[in-house]
Amino acid sequence: MRPLLLLPLLITTASAADAVITYDEHIKPIFREHCLKCHGEDEQKADLNLANFTAVLKGGSGDKAVVAGRASTSLLFKAITAEDDAERMPPKKAAIPAPQIELIRQWIQGGLRESSASKSLVAARDTSFKAATALNFDGPPPMPESLPAFTPPQLKRPLPVIAMAASPRAPLIAVAGHEHVRLLDATTQQEIGALPFPEGQPNVIRFSRDGRVLMVAGGKPVQSGSVVLFEVKSGKRLTSVGDETDAVISADLSPDQKLIALGGSGKIVKVYGTDDGKLRHKLTKHTDWITALAFSPDGKSLASADRAGGIHLWDGTSGGILLTLAEHKAAVRALAWRSDSHMLASGGEDGLLIWWDTTDGWPAITNTNAHPPVRPAGYYGKLPNGVLALAFGPQGELLSAGRDKQVRLWAADGRALKSFASETALPLQTSITFDGKGLFAGDAAGAVRFWTTAN
Repeated sequence: MRPLLLLPLLITTASAADAVITYDEHIKPIFREHCLKCHGEDEQKADLNLANFTAVLKGGSGDKAVVAGRASTSLLFKAITAEDDAERMPPKKAAIPAPQIELIRQWIQGGLRESSASKSLVAARDTSFKAATALNFDGPPPMPESLPAFTPPQLKRPLPVIAMAASPRAPLIAVAGHEHVRLLDATTQQEIGALPFPEGQPNVIRFSRDGRVLMVAGGKPVQSGSVVLFEVKSGKRLTSVGDETDAVISADLSPDQKLIALGGSGKIVKVYGTDDGKLRHKLTKHTDWITALAFSPDGKSLASADRAGGIHLWDGTSGGILLTLAEHKAAVRALAWRSDSHMLASGGEDGLLIWWDTTDGWPAITNTNAHPPVRPAGYYGKLPNGVLALAFGPQGELLSAGRDKQVRLWAADGRALKSFASETALPLQTSITFDGKGLFAGDAAGAVRFWTTAN
């Protein structure tokens, strides 16, 4: 397949907006128009005064009204964006116009500046990528050599590419098929073999850090689910863990290959040992299906996400809770760790693409419109704006796929670099080759598309 022409992507994110939004110039006029009758100098319902900057920062009887850099957790922003008419402010009136709400959001995200001469109240963070020490592995990069004979099931039409992964050391891509996994040469884009997965549909595929082991997780809905480890070179089944009563829909293998975490409709993250297949931990803070799991490259943390938008960080060894990352308001579809273990990226059906600083759980970079949909002529309903897949590259770059049928490449600091159209169908999975030169996306029509980063 011929590489597609890569075109620059022009998207302005909240973290990179050029305009400085201030209380004096932009926000106070909005408060004067909509809020000061109940929250001004003459009357302060809930002890909240929005008529001057100092009072806004002080907040009211319900605690702080605004939190610098966190619009989604600020009480004031929650009040003016509530979907329930009875809860939304101002009461018994039309909602504040969307452009004005966006100004308030940008003001909060930008650090609550009082005037153009004021400094942001959000402390500067170092989001730069710091390459981890290269790991030394014995022998050449693992590639399939003597796979057992296997004939994949014949289907009337290809299944959607639900799972896909790239080897961290070799030009090898693994792609989910019906009861099997296809292995593609990333250089030629040709299939070089397949591994049977009679357990059912592969929903998750991961390579070990040394590229020698392939993890495949999945099963049959409402029947069974498990995780299988294969040796990449020979295709030999190494072990199988888990005996679920429903298909596994999220899983990952720890960097040292000693643990497997899995999750699904049971709302519980289970961590098994690979040596004996026994259960090590049950992680129980989630309230909905577990949609994504990812061990940090250094093995110190395990990130888990659910269908309600919840994300938790756990100790990668003991299973103890470390942090709760509260920002998404809809299902989280993807988690990805940067190779330095400093940043965790999350993407969800709410359209948010977030780079989290995992030292304290702060959303260091937030893109609220990473995959903006194009509104068809004559269409007036709400358009889907979800982020469906994420994959980090070797230099901290991030590849995302969204419901706008675009695959996008982002720099380590969140800048948009390039955009590619998934012309055949909705892109569901993304991968970046070990050298960062090849970009892959699998779509809902079963096609795997390839691009190169070379201009």
